[in-house]
Amino acid sequence: MSRFFSSALQGIEPYVPGEQPKDQQYIKLNTNESPYPPAPTVMEAIDREAVSSLRLYSDPTAATLIDALADTYGVPTSSVFVGNGSDEVLAFAFHAFGENGFTAPALSYGFYPVFAAFFGIPFTPCPMKADLSIDMETLAKTERGSIVIANPNAQTGLYITPSEIEVLAIKAPGVLIVDEAYIDFGGESAIPLTKKYDNLLIVGTFSKSRNLAGARVGYAIGCAELIDDLNRLKFSFNPYNLNRLSILAATATLRDPDYFRDCTKRIICTREKTKKELIALGFAVTDSRANFLLARPPFMHGRDLYLALRERGILVRYLGDPHIPDYIRITIGSEEEMAAFLTATKQILEEKQS
Repeated sequence: MSRFFSSALQGIEPYVPGEQPKDQQYIKLNTNESPYPPAPTVMEAIDREAVSSLRLYSDPTAATLIDALADTYGVPTSSVFVGNGSDEVLAFAFHAFGENGFTAPALSYGFYPVFAAFFGIPFTPCPMKADLSIDMETLAKTERGSIVIANPNAQTGLYITPSEIEVLAIKAPGVLIVDEAYIDFGGESAIPLTKKYDNLLIVGTFSKSRNLAGARVGYAIGCAELIDDLNRLKFSFNPYNLNRLSILAATATLRDPDYFRDCTKRIICTREKTKKELIALGFAVTDSRANFLLARPPFMHGRDLYLALRERGILVRYLGDPHIPDYIRITIGSEEEMAAFLTATKQILEEKQS
């Protein structure tokens, strides 16, 4: 770092994204992207006229997208905020609601403690249960500040019901942020509860179930006052935070619910099939409701399996988290990609035993 870098920021440990190979020679099962292309409506929306319009600034209110989100989730437009990926939405929320600190599960999305450090916010990790599930009872005893959880959880895929979320919203001393990046792969959204609790903020993304990771579109849904808080920060930082093409793409994909349902159904089916195969091979696998599986291999360390798969052209994620030191996280790809992953895994295990 330079000698000019702020002393207040020198201790930050940046978030490390999953590997993005440049040569495209790998089967990528490491960053929880969708294996399927965007909806046909997206292809139709990004036409020559749309590209030509890039000479103009985008709509700072993203009105067409907010209207579509409000219609999709049955909420008023005043309850919807959009941002440059859910990461930007979360960053605004941390900044807006972190004056008294944040509490989060100790094993969750790795960006939460980074956001806290970036904004100088006290951060308290809540211990996990022995089965790697979130300890909701302990979280509910938080005495000060705001709470953030990922549901399904970002590393385990384990799911919390809306009734459990409601109990936490009642007891939370500050804002309760529920990061629902993976909710469409087998969970029930807590969005309806935002009409009942003014401290509940649901954050979502178009990167997973909407097949638009490269478009960088995220959103938040909550009471009008919380959304106004987020907009105050956005318009004090970057009013044009969503580009024209991303607004078009995200709006268009919401207009094709059948394609969305088909893609998520296919991913869920592939996930369950892969889970059964891994268990048959001796893996320990969490009951994931996300578009990935967290699995501990038999006979070898998770990091060794990650490296062996990489040598065979398959990327999975080894997180090295002390809560899950022997596990790998496997994004659910296409049927063909998962078949290749399972074949390679079987070969590696056979070689390890021989």
